[in-house]
Amino acid sequence: MIPTHSRFLAVRQWLEAYDPGTGWRLWLYEFLLFGFKQAWACLFGALLLALLLGTHLLYPDDAVLHRYDFLTLSALAIQAGMLAFRLETWEEAKLILVFHVVGTVMELFKTAAGSWTYPEASVLHVGAVPLFSGFMYASVGSYIARVWRIFDFRFSHYPPRWTTWLLAAAIYVNFFAHHWTVDIRLALFALTALLFWHTRIHFRNFRLHRWMPLLLGFGLVALFIWLAENIATFANAWNYPGQEDGWEPVSIAKLGSWYLLMLISFVLVELVQPVRKPDRPSPA
Repeated sequence: MIPTHSRFLAVRQWLEAYDPGTGWRLWLYEFLLFGFKQAWACLFGALLLALLLGTHLLYPDDAVLHRYDFLTLSALAIQAGMLAFRLETWEEAKLILVFHVVGTVMELFKTAAGSWTYPEASVLHVGAVPLFSGFMYASVGSYIARVWRIFDFRFSHYPPRWTTWLLAAAIYVNFFAHHWTVDIRLALFALTALLFWHTRIHFRNFRLHRWMPLLLGFGLVALFIWLAENIATFANAWNYPGQEDGWEPVSIAKLGSWYLLMLISFVLVELVQPVRKPDRPSPA
């Protein structure tokens, strides 16, 4: 029988059963527990980012195996290891596969359009896209799926789900269509705000569910991805125009792109995760 939960479940239940006391001890424990849970949710992406940076600094130039191919094989090994040691559930692995496909399709188009390039050689590639690139999109989906489960997400004032599916589809189409027609991303930002303006995400870190505006949550995750992208481009994983002759920070405009792309990821996870309401009001 395939396990439906990871080994982290027992650890999480043990940590949540611990009594740190009250006052500053309670606040400190909640802070550390929040960081630990977030780190666990980021595990796949963090390992991939460490590989990008580590190989950029240490991978030999005369190696028989291209660096990009080493990254692809390493990402596959990480995925297999996380499943074998039950650090990830099979449901999460299936989501990662979906994100890999969705991301690779976008990569094929964007590289052909000149939005960015992969400067190094590889054997394991489709078109101009090395296969490890799909795992970078998958790491975003992996994070959202894991954090949804680990923090027991609940939602209040959530819009009808069909509206979120249409929004995600429009965002995905615009990533392609704006190369030929008008870029409607400003309208998509406005529509996102309209749909989710009153939506709160309720998350349980320790004993109680707390809440924040879901739009704020989207923004924080997008900011985190943009910072990770700066590390990845520094590691020469890919180059944007202007980075070919030397690294420079990724344009802040990309933060908006990641905001929209992250929303697609959120809606894809929503297809398989329950959108549940809070059992009772949560403290701020």
